[in-house]
Amino acid sequence: MSYQMRQLFFSLTCTILLIFTIDANAAVTDITRIYQQIPALSAFDVCTGGGCFEVKHVALSPPEWQVIAAVFSEAGVVASAEQERKLIALAIGEFEKIVGVKTDTATDLAGTFGNSNYPGQLDCNDEAINSTTYMRLMQQNGLIKLHAVEDMRTRNFFFSGWPHSTAVIHEIANGERYAVDSWFYDNGFPATIVPFADWKSGYVPEDSPVLNK
Repeated sequence: MSYQMRQLFFSLTCTILLIFTIDANAAVTDITRIYQQIPALSAFDVCTGGGCFEVKHVALSPPEWQVIAAVFSEAGVVASAEQERKLIALAIGEFEKIVGVKTDTATDLAGTFGNSNYPGQLDCNDEAINSTTYMRLMQQNGLIKLHAVEDMRTRNFFFSGWPHSTAVIHEIANGERYAVDSWFYDNGFPATIVPFADWKSGYVPEDSPVLNK
């Protein structure tokens, strides 16, 4: 299968559950509510089940939060926005490990299509919303300093391919935007952070398992 064909195949994966297997109105309501929440380490919501079909209430204990904070503290002084993006990617992976145990999503696999009946599977909408929440928690607690967290964004709208969603940040100093996409790899792997324009044009990491499904 060619690279282009694999891309077309993987692009079917992300929102098919949202379209065919959930109550879209309920999902939109939950997504809106989660975006309006002010997450706290003692209480925040995460999306599961595809298209935020299920919402799980989660809290992090002080030792669990220290695992996230250590990603940044062990790196020492963050000297650049590029370095901060790498730390954000790693921290999202740690969030997924901790939250995955609490929400039965630790078994989440890269992609969606072909995994839709797999226990604990998330789609790109779940991943984008959750990553946004994780980054808001990091920002509120002083870990993210050189970037601002935006709302999630979607590429394609059926006219040029199947939709796919991501979390988004921008560098405060110059406004450059970056996609923060945790859907390309299994639960607990670092998120993929690339310039938003590259992601928007259809970027998929060459070693992502979704290209081989």
